[in-house]
Amino acid sequence: MIVKTLEDILGTERDVSGPGWNSRRLLLASDRMGFSLTDTIIKKGAALELEYTHHLEACYCIEGQGQIRAADGETWQSLEPFTLYALDRHDRHVVQATNADLRLVCVFTPPLSGQEVHRDDGSYAPTENLE
Repeated sequence: MIVKTLEDILGTERDVSGPGWNSRRLLLASDRMGFSLTDTIIKKGAALELEYTHHLEACYCIEGQGQIRAADGETWQSLEPFTLYALDRHDRHVVQATNADLRLVCVFTPPLSGQEVHRDDGSYAPTENLE
């Protein structure tokens, strides 16, 4: 059984930041669950253009307000607590925190290794098998 608190993650190598975001990686590939789980903050005003070409991602908003825009221009203005979005087609998208920081619980498959960095196109490189 795995039991962790957010406090266990803060300030460790699982507490990863970039321009406009902070990802606290609660479960990673090394935890051998078949998915990863993050507690992610997108800073107020930040707009992140992303496309996870090698991962599927689902995000559940638990705090803040924002919007998500698909590459075709379709926009959902009501990204707020208790709203889920799932990138089931490796969708290129822009997620933006509008009136406050946006806090998301995110699940990735295949799981993140924890060492990923966003590439120029907004994606992560394919995950290596850690078995």
